[in-house]
Amino acid sequence: MPPIQRGQAYRLGANRWGLRYYDLNGERRCKSPFPSKSAALTHYRDVIEPQLRGEPAARPDMTLAEFVPLYLQRNAATVRPATISTLTKRLKHATRAFGPIPLADLERMSGEIATWQAKLPERSRYGITQAFRQTLAAAERWGYMSANPAKQAGRNPQPSPRVIPTDSRGELDAISLELPAMYRPIPVFAAATGLRPEEWAALERGDVDRRGRTLNVLRSISGGVIVELGKTSGARRQVPLSRRALAALDQLPPRLDTRRLLTAPRGGILVLDDFRRREWLPAIEASGTSRPARIYDLRSTFASDALAAGVTVFELARIMGTSVHMIERHYGALLDGAGAGIAGRLDRLDDARDGAAAGADGV
Repeated sequence: MPPIQRGQAYRLGANRWGLRYYDLNGERRCKSPFPSKSAALTHYRDVIEPQLRGEPAARPDMTLAEFVPLYLQRNAATVRPATISTLTKRLKHATRAFGPIPLADLERMSGEIATWQAKLPERSRYGITQAFRQTLAAAERWGYMSANPAKQAGRNPQPSPRVIPTDSRGELDAISLELPAMYRPIPVFAAATGLRPEEWAALERGDVDRRGRTLNVLRSISGGVIVELGKTSGARRQVPLSRRALAALDQLPPRLDTRRLLTAPRGGILVLDDFRRREWLPAIEASGTSRPARIYDLRSTFASDALAAGVTVFELARIMGTSVHMIERHYGALLDGAGAGIAGRLDRLDDARDGAAAGADGV
């Protein structure tokens, strides 16, 4: 078998591209047209290259229930295990409704899909439908379908953002007091850094740069194991350490048997589900606070405090490892009240420039 090589895209005309490649016998093949260069190369990667590797060819009679595991298997090579876990859970809804139906028949069922989508739970509808759309889009790219009926079924609007739950310092301190000593710094530290629970649970001592007052987010917990974040991923980032965050780190009991900052009681990986059930929920109840019992809400507390301190949306997105769109969507209500603060900063900038200009005139 000849070595597998990258297909070559070539222009046919305006918005028309072709694809050249060599088959298993070393003979040159061409396929066209494609609407763009990226579409041609994507077809090579998703359809031609699997054939050159000896993977089974697309079957026109393949059902959705048979295709979903194939999609998850191929997708697992490029995304985090947590993403595959989420997709698996969401795709169970579509598989339950349309699993036995061949993909070729599913193409003509956009109306049935629209009816199914309308009956999904309101808060879960967007994510379930989006996962179904992505799966059928892959089936279309790989030659199993000629159209995506989930997309043809109509729009998939996102639900309105939830009310932003945040904690006061008094509430954080009250919750901390009800936790075991080894976990008491967690509420304050998480609210002072904005890390996701699966990120702060995977931190090591070497991730902390006290002199530079930064924290390197390099890994995460997924599926009960610690995984390294990709070097090109926006999730691998630096987070500034405020005095309050450093003080919380100082309160962590030192351990010689592990590099991790936070562990299970016997030194193993901190299982977040166990921590929520055994430590977090009882601490919430004992503290007497009225807040929702979600550890993830400590991240919202950080976002609220950062915006109040004048951190820009772009800076906040970088620190929290997310997009500007997600910050604006989830914390837009906090941004609406920032106009006076922005105006004040602009005034101070003008004052500084006026002062500098006056000093230059007097020289």
